[in-house]
Order: sequence, then C-alpha cells, then structure tokens
Amino acid sequence: MRKRVFEIIEAAREHDRLSNAYDIVMMVTIFASLVPMAFKQTNEVFDAIETVAVFIFGADYLLRLWTADFKLKKGAASYLLYPFTPMALVDLISILPSMNLISSSFRLFKVLRLLRTFRVFRVFKAVRYSKSIQLIKAVFKNSHRQLLTVVMLAIGYILLSALVMFNAEPDTFNNYFDAVYWATISLTTMGYGDIYPVTTIGRIITMISSIFGIAIIALPSGIITAGLMEEIYRQQPKPDQTEEKPSDLQNS
Repeated sequence: MRKRVFEIIEAAREHDRLSNAYDIVMMVTIFASLVPMAFKQTNEVFDAIETVAVFIFGADYLLRLWTADFKLKKGAASYLLYPFTPMALVDLISILPSMNLISSSFRLFKVLRLLRTFRVFRVFKAVRYSKSIQLIKAVFKNSHRQLLTVVMLAIGYILLSALVMFNAEPDTFNNYFDAVYWATISLTTMGYGDIYPVTTIGRIITMISSIFGIAIIALPSGIITAGLMEEIYRQQPKPDQTEEKPSDLQNS
C-alpha cells in the first residue's frame, strides 16, 4: 500500500491516471491558495480556500514523509533525513505561514508555494514537454562553464562601473548599494529612472555602461542558442543509422 501511495504522489509511471489526477489537484490547489494574496482584504471564501489548501498541503507532506524510504532508499534513516531535503523544507514553509503560531508578517512566505509548481508540472511529462525539458537541461549542463563565466563577467562589470559612478557622482548616490542598483539596471538596459546621473561625466559613463551591457546580456543568448543547436544536431539520427546495411538487405 505504501509503495502504491508513493507511486501516486511521485508519478512513477507516465500513464498512471491516479498519479496524474493527484498532480492536477495539487496544481489547482497551489494556484488557488495564491489568489487571496492578490487582495488586501480577506473574506469567508478566501479563508475557506486557505483552510482547504493547508489541509491538502499538510496531507501531502505527511504522505511524502510516510513513504520517504522509497524515495531516499536509506531505510529507517530516510524518515529522519527527508524533512531536511530542499523540497520538504519548501513544503513545510508553505504550511507554516498559515498556522496561528506564525505572525501575519510572515505572509510573504506563501510565495514559496510557487516553487512547488515545478514539481507538479511532471504531469506533462507524458505529453510533449519531457523531451524539451531534457533538451534544455542538457544545454545548460554542457554550457554551464561558459554561462558561469558570463555571470562572473557581469557581476565584475556591475561592481566596477558602480564604483566608478559612485565616485563620479557622490551627490547622486547616497551609498555604494545605490550605485550597484544603478549599474544593474543599466547593464540590463531597464532604466527605471528613479536614480540617474546629472553630470556630463556621469551621463558619459551611463552611455558606455549601456553599450557594454547590451554586449554582456547578448552573450548568454548566443551561448544557449549555440548549445541548443548543437544538442539538437547531436540527438538527430545519423544517416548511417537510418540506412539499411547491405548485409541486412541480403538477409531480408
């Protein structure tokens, strides 16, 4: 019985109807529980949604703890280790903000329920998303060094340009963090306009930063695109794999 429960909540088989239904119920519950967060006022409907959601999330957490040995495969130690796994912590945090023991100031912790949606999206693995997700994962895995290099380059450029701007316009930026904030939005070419240079030298630095920002932002796109095309080509069947060999023709 416990193994069957584990198969249902973990979607062990692609065509398991009960497992797919369970995933759909969890997905609907997750998004429904986020609806009250979009309103400042509460009402009986929102309270009912919250109560049902907490009950479902709590039952889901207990079921996963009950079948932890099937997932972690470490015997009795699985029951002690499972509560400290990343997704188990997310599950627990999604429940705690609704408890009376937690202050209402922790209401923002409910946003962590969004992380659960990535897990329940496994309901779509029987359709078309499985190969696409695996393809994207392979691209990031094969290109992680190049992407990490770009990230470090961007961070270094942000810190350096922020330092230059902070010293070029000390009256505009109250602290170094404000300069880092400006450098970040300039690098991404967002430009909210809440902090901006007022001197000529500051504006020149901004123009240079924006130009370099476009180049740095374009690098990950090129790396991912190249990796995607390479992975697609690698997974395509080769001509010698599709053509029949002469020996096969003779045997036929």
